[in-house]
Amino acid sequence: MKLGKLSRDLREAYRGTGVKGRVRHFDGWIARSARSARAAPESDDTGGYDHASTVQEYYDLCSGFMVWGWNESLHFVPLTPDESLEESIVRHQRLMISKLDLKPGMTVVDVGCGVGGPMRRVVRETGVKVVGINISEVQLKQARKLNAEAGIGHMVDYEACSFMNMDGIEDGTFDRGYAIESTCHAPDKVRAFEEIYRVLKPGALFWGQEMCLTDKFDPEDASHRAIEQELRRGIALNDIATFEEVNRALEAVGFHVIEGKDRNIQEGPSTPWYRTMDSRHGTLGNTLRRLPWGRKAIIAGSKMAEMLRLLPKGSSEVVRLLDRTADAYVSGGKTGIFTPLYCFLARKPL
Repeated sequence: MKLGKLSRDLREAYRGTGVKGRVRHFDGWIARSARSARAAPESDDTGGYDHASTVQEYYDLCSGFMVWGWNESLHFVPLTPDESLEESIVRHQRLMISKLDLKPGMTVVDVGCGVGGPMRRVVRETGVKVVGINISEVQLKQARKLNAEAGIGHMVDYEACSFMNMDGIEDGTFDRGYAIESTCHAPDKVRAFEEIYRVLKPGALFWGQEMCLTDKFDPEDASHRAIEQELRRGIALNDIATFEEVNRALEAVGFHVIEGKDRNIQEGPSTPWYRTMDSRHGTLGNTLRRLPWGRKAIIAGSKMAEMLRLLPKGSSEVVRLLDRTADAYVSGGKTGIFTPLYCFLARKPL
């Protein structure tokens, strides 16, 4: 994505709002959530906190820069030394496609579809129809545009809603489903999986990719807790589940867990999932935008672009937020306490 397109997308997404103030307000979501949790059940003082709105604000603010600096597929993947990030994304998405056993004529739900990177590959390579669920109108508008440009607009429908409440969709609608780094945002994972279970047909397969704490996380270690807190704050995660907690939530609503594993742990040569944000991996191009010094340069450059009115005011604050979150990702990866690659395959029983 070129700078001119980025500028247009950001102006459309921000619509003249006070972006700097919005970033500051987003930064305080954990404190607002805590005040809400402390409120007495009979009290009307909930602090006005709603986690779905926090997640929506995160993606409304950050999606433009995330696509510009990462990829239209806004998720992490297992890396190998001989692949670029883009090649690894294709390989990982094809793994999901094979696990779901997708066939032409099926209807598939993309839970938290982002700007539609994965769905475009799914539709092109399998001929299925996809319904994208997303609470962010900013992302949905971009997904519609990109899908039309890719020539698959007629194969995709959209529901602008939270995956916690898909009341507009009837029970047993979908043959398959997937959720890539979306249900990790759920304020209640059991309720999220329960709603996904409801809209799937009996016998349907469901693939998920969750951000999780690993067995190396020590809640008594202050440095571990600090990394967890920074990850939660920067990515709008109500909490960060363990592998076992994800499996228990799936089983609690009736899913049969066929397999679940941290896909970062591979056989043969591999590269840590966070490498693209820490040191050179793959070819140049977008790689420079992901590296620590590249991100710092973009913060400075975006300030100058704001002064020249090439980018909306407050854009540099969004980049600063993403830079800080990237540092937290790397810290979580290096200590081994966090992975965004817990992938599971589950089935709704017949």
